[in-house]
Amino acid sequence: MNAADKTGAAARRINIGIVGYASIPEGSPAGLLAEQTGRLLVERGFRVVTGGLGGVMEAACRGARSAASYKEGDTIGILPGHDPRVANEFVDIAIPTGMDHLRNSIVAHCDAVIAIGGGAGTLSEICFGWLYKRLVISLGNEGSVGMVAGQALDHRTRYKDLPDDRVYAAATPEEAVAFVHALLPKYQKYWRGFESPDAPAEG
Repeated sequence: MNAADKTGAAARRINIGIVGYASIPEGSPAGLLAEQTGRLLVERGFRVVTGGLGGVMEAACRGARSAASYKEGDTIGILPGHDPRVANEFVDIAIPTGMDHLRNSIVAHCDAVIAIGGGAGTLSEICFGWLYKRLVISLGNEGSVGMVAGQALDHRTRYKDLPDDRVYAAATPEEAVAFVHALLPKYQKYWRGFESPDAPAEG
């Protein structure tokens, strides 16, 4: 997915969003999952995008930074406020939005979203990802992800050729990253504004 194109130019690096609890105890299972997932993604050539603050976001960025293949720019934080200085220390590129919770919509525009635990804010990112036709993966069964793991979020047909489309449930970081590799090529449509239920699907 990251090979050079026919002209020899480098392909766009793929952004994977990691979302979840904004606050977690040190050594928590959710934090360990996030750290391992961030590391694996960067080792496989992806960039990690988070909301840029603490908890799962910080753990994911810390893991990404620890990858042997890490390069500056591999961690991006989409911040809810106006001050880039509030980003956790493992964020390379801090993007302040001033949008508060609405910044969740920007994070959900990543090529895929992996959710780990979380509350209502994380649930909004999962739902935005679903609306925007992104690949959405739940990791573990804590918090919000336990409510939606393995399920389609509504009745809409997002991809006619994917009858089993759902929030894919992963038990381990390795399984979550395997879902990204296996399924991301099939999730290539983009939301182009509000559609009626009978509108044709985009290509």
